[in-house]
Amino acid sequence: WASTLSMDPAAPTSNVGPATLGCFAFMGAGAAATGAANAPTRRGMSARARQRRVTGPWSHLGRPVVSAVDENGPVSRGADEERAVADPLVRTRRIGWALVAMQAVLLVLFVILPKRRSLFAPPDVLDVLGIILMIAGLAVVLIALLSLGAALTPTPVPQESAALRTGGIYALVRHPVYSGILVAALGFTLAVGSIWQVVLWAMLVVFFYGKAFWEDRLLAERHGVAWFDYADHVGGFIPRFWGSR
Repeated sequence: WASTLSMDPAAPTSNVGPATLGCFAFMGAGAAATGAANAPTRRGMSARARQRRVTGPWSHLGRPVVSAVDENGPVSRGADEERAVADPLVRTRRIGWALVAMQAVLLVLFVILPKRRSLFAPPDVLDVLGIILMIAGLAVVLIALLSLGAALTPTPVPQESAALRTGGIYALVRHPVYSGILVAALGFTLAVGSIWQVVLWAMLVVFFYGKAFWEDRLLAERHGVAWFDYADHVGGFIPRFWGSR
């Protein structure tokens, strides 16, 4: 093509017809129009779209995705990557809130269902033991919540920028909040509980183990090798004094 289109008189005679030349002219005009439409403005922004950086649900998932977006929505291939990253995070947060709602329902039922005896009845041995367990469990919950600090969230979905907590009470168990709630609920059951509280306590155990398993998966994805090393030495609900698993 270079020889046939050359303007050199010594070059071979061009055999490009008018239709071909018209096609090239049309393509050149289209390319020029596209370049003009996407040329940067004085602010360094595209005339057609503004650039924005999109990060994934977890920092380890990769580099920020740069996509072009205008008033009508995505206008470049970057929007596909953005949706692919954002959708799993939205689903994860919805699951987290659903688990919080289920937990609230179980705890409310645990308190309001019929009890073996009145809360104001004269204490007996089981009452005293139950009260001790309730105080201990609530103390564990409070210490665990304070230890989280800025990393505390209303759902089990960890914050993207939060570091893995492995010190303090978290050096004994990975889920001290759940352990504390179960201990306090057991104390309540011993003190005043009926068969209803016994059944619900068993349901709470199953629920928190499932919730902790799901949360562990998120933490493993978020922190990688650091979490696996931590989980090898620290139990989920009960302190592991016998070494690594």
